[in-house]
Amino acid sequence: MSMFLDQVTIDVKAGKGGDGMVAFRREKYVPDGGPAGGDGGRGGNVVLVVDEGLRTLMDFRFNRHFKAQPGENGMSKGMHGRGSEDMYVKVPEGTTVRDAETGALLGDLLEHGQTLVVAHGGRGGRGNTRFATPRNPAPEMAENGEPGQERKIELELKVLADVGLVGFPSVGKSTLLSVISAARPKIGAYHFTTLVPNLGMVNMPDGRSFVAADLPGLIEGASQGVGLGTQFLRHIERTRVILHVIDMSGMEGRDPYEDYVAINNELASHNLRLLERPQIIVANKMDMPDAEENLKKFKAELAKEQEDEFADPIPVFPISGVTRQGLEPLLSATADLLDVTPEFPLYEEEIEEDVVQYGFVSDEPAFSIDRDADATWVLSGEKLEKLFKMTNFDHDETVMRFARQLRGMGVDEALRARGAKDGDIVRIGEFEFEFVE
Repeated sequence: MSMFLDQVTIDVKAGKGGDGMVAFRREKYVPDGGPAGGDGGRGGNVVLVVDEGLRTLMDFRFNRHFKAQPGENGMSKGMHGRGSEDMYVKVPEGTTVRDAETGALLGDLLEHGQTLVVAHGGRGGRGNTRFATPRNPAPEMAENGEPGQERKIELELKVLADVGLVGFPSVGKSTLLSVISAARPKIGAYHFTTLVPNLGMVNMPDGRSFVAADLPGLIEGASQGVGLGTQFLRHIERTRVILHVIDMSGMEGRDPYEDYVAINNELASHNLRLLERPQIIVANKMDMPDAEENLKKFKAELAKEQEDEFADPIPVFPISGVTRQGLEPLLSATADLLDVTPEFPLYEEEIEEDVVQYGFVSDEPAFSIDRDADATWVLSGEKLEKLFKMTNFDHDETVMRFARQLRGMGVDEALRARGAKDGDIVRIGEFEFEFVE
């Protein structure tokens, strides 16, 4: 059902954890007061949350970078840094979230209020209070905060048209669509027809947004017996409000009211349940000479037809797609009507199952060793680099601990196996040290 896709890639970066603190108590009657450095706070996560008020991914066209706050550093007197608030980013219902680099599915966000953590904040570094042992009661050792997770994610929304434009080919639907809408979603190719639907996303000044599609091409295709695939017709059936666009200039010697009746008959003949939808009549090309006169006649005919029914009168909005007059009231009325028109139920087979992978299982080895042209050994790898970033190199004890951690990971043995000798230079990122046998 991925026919119309609204797609956007955004960068998310969680907050780094706060750094741990090396500090000591200084009290009058306590010799060499014990360690008193607090831990850093946790960095903020970046969390997507579903907001039922959103219908498109329009907001992300202008804002693609989301960065949560870092945790607070630890302080003296054993005070821990504060953890940071998570950053919440609103997305519409039905958004599929993937990792842009690996393509792995991170989740499907379907219901209002549902959340998904897309970048995890780093944990705070431990302060020296945590490293005290009976053998070393006053350690000069603390960790830096863990870096926050950083990734590119791709949001995809299967777009269903909320509003359908109908009318004869020359009434100015394409112009109207191009004037009211900002984004053109990616449209999949249909194997059963050459028709490419005209589709646009409309963003209102008040923050509401909806999707409008030019339906007549589809309907004409269907009436000519082009095999329009049930998916497509279903797509048309999902439309909740019909904008009936009429050329009021009567330029081509046609009668606007007859056009109106003809198109409604066409809709009825497809049995697409489209006539059950609320309609708004859009009197277009009001900038033309005879349009005012024609509009009066049109309204009179419409009133006559509606006398015998108890239906609400169909609203008529005079506009000009070319000069843009009258668009604001039309769009407001359309959005208001959408707010009160129920959605038609989804069909079972439209709801696809996708396999979700939770967690981040990394198949990478903990480190890798390369040799530079200048004979320096270069260590790299996600786990190793994280340890490196969390090491505070201002304190010898912390540096020694780092060396022990590397040994524990098997780095020394691996270097030896590759032929590293005493005194060789080993580099991690910007940091260089000597290999000692």
